[in-house]
Amino acid sequence: MPKEIAKQKLNLHPRNKHRGQYDFEALVKTLPELSNHVFVNPFGSQTIDFSNPKAVKTLNEALLAHYYGVKNWDIPAGYLCPPIPGRADYVHYLADILAETNNGIIPIGKNIKCLDIGVGANAIYPIIGHCAYGWSFVGTDIDPVSVKAANAIVGFNEVLKDGIEIRLQKNKNHFFQGIIKPNEKFDLTICNPPFYTSEADAAAQNLRKTNNLSGKKQDIPKLNFGGNSNELWCEGGELKFIILMIRESIEFSDACRWFTSLVSKKEHLDRIYKELEKVKVSQFKTIEMAQGQKVSRLVAWRF
Repeated sequence: MPKEIAKQKLNLHPRNKHRGQYDFEALVKTLPELSNHVFVNPFGSQTIDFSNPKAVKTLNEALLAHYYGVKNWDIPAGYLCPPIPGRADYVHYLADILAETNNGIIPIGKNIKCLDIGVGANAIYPIIGHCAYGWSFVGTDIDPVSVKAANAIVGFNEVLKDGIEIRLQKNKNHFFQGIIKPNEKFDLTICNPPFYTSEADAAAQNLRKTNNLSGKKQDIPKLNFGGNSNELWCEGGELKFIILMIRESIEFSDACRWFTSLVSKKEHLDRIYKELEKVKVSQFKTIEMAQGQKVSRLVAWRF
C-alpha cells in the first residue's frame, strides 16, 4: 500500500474497521480473486493498483464480504465504486451524533431509521449502517438502474433483507417529497451529493487523481472509482444541491431528527451556514473527517 494511503487510514474514526493497512492475506482468503490484483510495492507492503477500476472493485467486494458478511456485491459497469473506509467514517460519526441525545450511548437496532438520499447502485451506506449498528434504511435514487442494482444486492444477502428498502425518486427536483410517507419518521438522513458542476469538471479532477495514484502522466481521464452523471455532477455542483436540500427539509422538519450531508469543499460552508440560519434550524454542526491530507466534513442540522 502506498505510504500516503496508509497514512490516510490511520486518521479514520476509532470504530472504523478499516484503520491501518489492509490485511490482504485475510482478504484474499475471503475472496481469492483479489490475489490477481495484489502485489508488493517498493516499500515491501502488499497493495493493489488504486488507479485500476477492476482492482478497486475487487477490493471492495473483498472488504464487504470479510468485514460485513455481504456477498454477491456487484454494480453495473461505469457506476460509482465507493472507497469504503471513508464511507464507513460518515456512518460512525452519525452514530456519535445520535449518542449525544441518548445519554452518550449509541442507539442500535432496527428501530433507528435512516434515509439515504442518492443511495446509488452500490448501497454502501445502508450496508455499513445496517451491518455495524443494525439500523433500518430507506435508500432512494432517481436512477432506475441504480435502484435495480441496489435491490439486487439486498436480495442476494439475508443479512440485509430485513433492514434495507430501496425506493425510486420519480422527481429529480425533490429529495424527501415523494419518498417520506405520511406519518413516517426517520432518525437521520445521509447524503453524499454530486459535487462536480459538469462532466468536464469531473473528468479534469479525476485525471489529476489518477495521475497521482498511478505515478504516471495520462492525458485521458479514467474514473478508477467509476461514477455516472447523476452520481458525480449536477448543475451548480454540491453547493446548489445542499442548499436546495436544506430548503426542502423545512417541509419535513417533523419527520426527521437530524438531516445531514457530506460537504467536500470547505469554501462552501459559509454559504451553507447562512442558509441554515435563514431557515431557522434549532441546531447545526460540522464534523471534520480527516484521511491523511484530505479533509472532508459532514454538516448536520435539525429543527
